[in-house]
Amino acid sequence: MSLPDREKTERSGLLRRIALASLIGSLAMVSACTVRPLYSNAPLSTGSTANAELASIAVKPVKTRYAQQVRNNLVFGFGRGAGEPASPLYSLDLSVAETVESSALVQVGTDEDEPTAGSVTLTASYTLSDMKTGVVVSVGKRAITSSFDRPRQEFAAYRAQIDAENRAARELAEALQLSIAQDLVRHGKAAS
Repeated sequence: MSLPDREKTERSGLLRRIALASLIGSLAMVSACTVRPLYSNAPLSTGSTANAELASIAVKPVKTRYAQQVRNNLVFGFGRGAGEPASPLYSLDLSVAETVESSALVQVGTDEDEPTAGSVTLTASYTLSDMKTGVVVSVGKRAITSSFDRPRQEFAAYRAQIDAENRAARELAEALQLSIAQDLVRHGKAAS
């Protein structure tokens, strides 16, 4: 039977102390963080919750079909399905632009190439204003791209593009909702 190696025991004891000190240090750093869910019911510094603030946003009317899709999804998301607010606190001015591009070409028997895939990019610019004071709370811009197959039939190609616009509008509304919620949280902290 042999005795344990003194050097190995000292080294393992030192490693244990370093690991313990690192663990205590990292726990102290993590305890200093103030992270909270964005859509929580914890009050903002203005006294209302993030969900209540989002539900009090009125989205101004838009002119195009794809912009209307974005607007409808925003209204649904802000109110959690309850519709537009009766007495809004904020006004959202929304501008949506569309770009449609052919992504892939297939060479056919003639001299012309035929597009077989496309992409729709929706870009939204927004301005969020306080209804009472007219002060601009935030300004931002977001873009989403959605791809689609472009078959040879004209109606099928048109319908595929419309479906891609609808997908992009839904995703863009979600991105805008998150961005605007973050803006409201920042605005609430600045107001206090």
